[in-house]
Amino acid sequence: MAEKMLAADGRPLKASLNRALRRQKLRALALIAPLLIFILLSFVMPIADMLFRSVENQIVSETLPRTTEALEDWDAADGTIPDEPVFAALYTDIVLANEYKTHTRLGSRLNYELTGISSLFRKSGRGVGRFDTDAYTEFFQKTDPAYADPAQWAAWMADDAVRDALPLTADAYDAWARVLVEVENDDPAAEEPWDFVYAALYRDAANGAALPVAVDVSAVEPVSLKAQFEDIDDDWLDPEVWQTIKIYAPDYTSGYFLNSVDLMKSPDGIEPRPENEQIYITLFIRTMIMSLAIMGMCVLLGYPIAWLLANLPDRTANLLMILVLLPFWTSLLVRTSAWKVLLQQQGVINDTLVWLGVVADGNRLELINNQTGTIIAMTHILLPFMILPLYSVMKTIPPRYLRAAKSLGATNWTAFWRVYFPQSVPGIGAGCILVFILAIGYYITPELVGGTKGVFISNRIAYHISSSLNWGLAAALGTILLAVVLILYWVYDKIVGIDNVKLGG
Repeated sequence: MAEKMLAADGRPLKASLNRALRRQKLRALALIAPLLIFILLSFVMPIADMLFRSVENQIVSETLPRTTEALEDWDAADGTIPDEPVFAALYTDIVLANEYKTHTRLGSRLNYELTGISSLFRKSGRGVGRFDTDAYTEFFQKTDPAYADPAQWAAWMADDAVRDALPLTADAYDAWARVLVEVENDDPAAEEPWDFVYAALYRDAANGAALPVAVDVSAVEPVSLKAQFEDIDDDWLDPEVWQTIKIYAPDYTSGYFLNSVDLMKSPDGIEPRPENEQIYITLFIRTMIMSLAIMGMCVLLGYPIAWLLANLPDRTANLLMILVLLPFWTSLLVRTSAWKVLLQQQGVINDTLVWLGVVADGNRLELINNQTGTIIAMTHILLPFMILPLYSVMKTIPPRYLRAAKSLGATNWTAFWRVYFPQSVPGIGAGCILVFILAIGYYITPELVGGTKGVFISNRIAYHISSSLNWGLAAALGTILLAVVLILYWVYDKIVGIDNVKLGG
């Protein structure tokens, strides 16, 4: 049997080598750990959060848990409004939401789907405290003093038999107790339950449940909660309001993504949004077309500049390189504002064209607040990102290749097209990817010079994040934009080959 080889420390050589290799890997991991953590925190986690926000919809079910459960048996497509039990569940939910101050957030969420519902929830939050349900409280407390004793209520709600007999009351009492502890910082055993708890007790008794202290509720005039909500706002009798609540009751929804492609959810399924609300498909198409146009303009303008930089003497090339890099030392906002001054109808460019006689004073060119202005301004801003990759690749192309081609009889054009240009394609590819990806994400420049016809989808994303606060829709739009970029990147890789893209060397 062969004798095992040993290391200097007496350990088996194989085990010693594996141990050294593990240490080397751990040291390498420790060196790149800060970069991995930075990428995780600044890139991976924000994208994951964006993906989650684009489908998350828990605010409806968390704010109106009883209402959404009661609506499960309601047919949203028959055009009628729910029955009294649903309004009773809504009453309890709104009272609790008003205490937690969540009804306004819920209204804002549903207002994205149905305009006006936000004010409906705000008014309801203020109005539920004036409902006539105090009649139930007075009835039970006058009929038997035990119903006015907080300690007795606490004892009843600690008894499983009572809780099983009074499910609505137990649920309302538990919710009230949580509010009292979390919001009011009071002891439920020392406070009388609120009116909505007595309303739940009446509903249990009316359903035939056995009360802890027998009370005949047949003499009580029922309070129509449907009528109470109608007094607040008759929009509660609009089936569309209830359809919206039911449609967006699930914890996760495809509604944001449907809105992002000009569709909407309805009781009958998915259908197109009204024509006057269909804007996102147009914006996506416009963003892609204009980004490609800007990329093409950067190639046409950047290629000869990069060629000059790569072939002129170093002193002259360095001076031109400073001019190329100069825009990086100027604020983006300043450069965009300068284009706004230059492109307007009474601006420098139009004044110059009128002075030269190219255009008449009454027919000045419209170069601002349209797609033309956006393309011009963004081409100027993104041009250095095309020139630099092209220059770095062209600098590595030996000039003797062109001289050799000419010595073999090629013309200047043939030598350029057959010899020089193919070697510069990797730089074109790198510049195109860089410019295109930067272009589709720009929103400051289109916002200032694009008007209504030259804005990108990124402007709408910024609007929903900062103004409308519809972060779910903004996340869905961003996710779709990310998916489109990845698909175009995949197509580019299949056609050009990502391995052929480089920044020199």
